[in-house]
Amino acid sequence: MRRASTQPALHDGLMERVVDRNNLRRAWRQVKANRGAPGVDGLTVDEIAAFAREHWPTIRQALLDGTYSPQPVRRVEIPKPSGRGVRLLGIPTALDRLIAQAFQQILTPIFDPGFSESSFGFRPRRSAHGALRQVQRWVGEGYRIAVDLDLEKCFDQISHDVLMARVARKVRDRRLLALIGRFLRAGVRVGDHIHATEKGASQGSPLSPLLANILSDDLDRELERRGHRFARYADDLLILVGSVRAGERVKSSVTRYLISQLKLKVNESKSRVCGINEVVFLGFTFRGKKLRWSDAAFETFKHRVRRMTGRSWGVSMSYRLRKLAEYVRGWMNYFGISDYYRPVPEIDKWIRRRIRMCHWKQWRWTRTKVRHLLALGTSRRQAIFTALSRKSYWHLSKTLATQTGMTNKWLQNQGLISVRDLWMKAHGYA
Repeated sequence: MRRASTQPALHDGLMERVVDRNNLRRAWRQVKANRGAPGVDGLTVDEIAAFAREHWPTIRQALLDGTYSPQPVRRVEIPKPSGRGVRLLGIPTALDRLIAQAFQQILTPIFDPGFSESSFGFRPRRSAHGALRQVQRWVGEGYRIAVDLDLEKCFDQISHDVLMARVARKVRDRRLLALIGRFLRAGVRVGDHIHATEKGASQGSPLSPLLANILSDDLDRELERRGHRFARYADDLLILVGSVRAGERVKSSVTRYLISQLKLKVNESKSRVCGINEVVFLGFTFRGKKLRWSDAAFETFKHRVRRMTGRSWGVSMSYRLRKLAEYVRGWMNYFGISDYYRPVPEIDKWIRRRIRMCHWKQWRWTRTKVRHLLALGTSRRQAIFTALSRKSYWHLSKTLATQTGMTNKWLQNQGLISVRDLWMKAHGYA
């Protein structure tokens, strides 16, 4: 007869694990690194440290007793990258973010190992790049028709009852279950008024992405049961099929499942069945098996670069180049996997010209411009002729004088980052 295991089940004593000193230390480091705005209490992340030290025994006991009450989240509006509309974000207090992060660290090892291999959003060692590569693989196998489903305000539409039933499948600690429920129902402050939250999960909470994945895992398993090829990143779902007719059937049946089983709405106006080359998924389009950043993503990139290289931004050139390098490097870390090289050299040329324009603007006076150009090796005739010109800064940034003075090598030494070098590195050429 096999002896019963003496090891505790994963769901035993979870609240004690939440308040464990090492778990809280990890949670604090993460919350501090993320920074974030104050919640309804007005306390910043830095200020909450002293508050927590003073009141921690009381807070800890309330957590262990299951009586801790999170505060309402503060509603803020974040403009969407497309410039069309805003995204509603709920900002919990720094203390509630700390506790939610501590919850997330204990619950993730319990739930994440059982999630689908086709789920990529907000998971350890997984990323949007993994989802894109999986779609590429299905396309390479001949599945060129996409069922592109748009879940309407997924975080805002989460049914608390449906979600908690799924959390309770693996969590037996009633204190923890009760507190997760309180986090979900904590309410939201809009102006001076507190509104009840009868559904939804705050997008500003460290716990919400995990809860969304717990809810969506049923969908993933249903798609696997039906034998579908798909990739899901949070609420972005793409299913690959072999024909338009099959796609229409899948779209209808999956929509019914989402509505009836998970109580989620599908945005019919944004959901469709189409060829894979018509889809924008996670900021990318597909050209056959190749990836290419979307036009919308590239327009956003150019808009940000224009702002950071605008002549009216009154900052030092070293600061401008440092912030530009941070943004370009971050953008290319994500979009640099694009297989489309053709526009890359042109982007570098455009950015160099904008930086030359900024230098020309900052030099300001005719005598100063001549002195700088001469020091950089421009001929005296060209330096004087260009400095005296009344043409626009943009026009003069592409003259012989500015380009022979502010050479590509000189700009690089000043700290200008190269999109081409980043692209080559991302593709293993450097």
